[in-house]
Amino acid sequence: MSQPVGRVPQRRNARSNRARILATARQELGRNPDITLEELARASGVVRRTLFGHFPGRAALLEALAEEAAEALESAVAVGATATEPAERALAHFSLSMWPVGDRYRMLLALAQRDLGMERVAEILKPARVNVTAILERGQRDGVFHSHLPPAVLSAGLEAMTVALLEQVNTGALEDDGTRVAVTTLIAAGVPEKHARVVVEEVAATATAEAVADG
Repeated sequence: MSQPVGRVPQRRNARSNRARILATARQELGRNPDITLEELARASGVVRRTLFGHFPGRAALLEALAEEAAEALESAVAVGATATEPAERALAHFSLSMWPVGDRYRMLLALAQRDLGMERVAEILKPARVNVTAILERGQRDGVFHSHLPPAVLSAGLEAMTVALLEQVNTGALEDDGTRVAVTTLIAAGVPEKHARVVVEEVAATATAEAVADG
């Protein structure tokens, strides 16, 4: 049976509205975790009934954001560096691949304690945290990173620093395409600044070349 002609545009509009609501929620919740659904509807350019049609309540909206963030973070980790390249390049690769999903990451942490719960957020972030901890452990073993902190503890410190830098980008105090934060991450891990800059420049150039070749 053929579908009514008007059905497809309606579905497209529904998908577009849902995507716009989620995109707005990521931005607004990152700025103000206490924003109401009514305020989000206005910011998204939809009426309250449309928002509630997609998300019956705050919990449903936040879980949709959590699932979206989990997919984005998994994709970022999946395109990260291989275990065979030097640890400092692997850490630069990881930092650069994570930067495009930084807003989702920051928003999740902002909502962790009150809304999603620390266990749910930890579940979402686990692949990224395991990945970077393994890189740090390898780098410490190879003498590339300082070793006065255990890898998991150093990973947590770098994570907190990255979130703080994302906040500075969000407020307009810092402009970055991810490379400055990647350099800072390597320096904080124990790589000399000059070498950190060279590594990040090389990794960023390689990533750009691969993107052009694939595009």
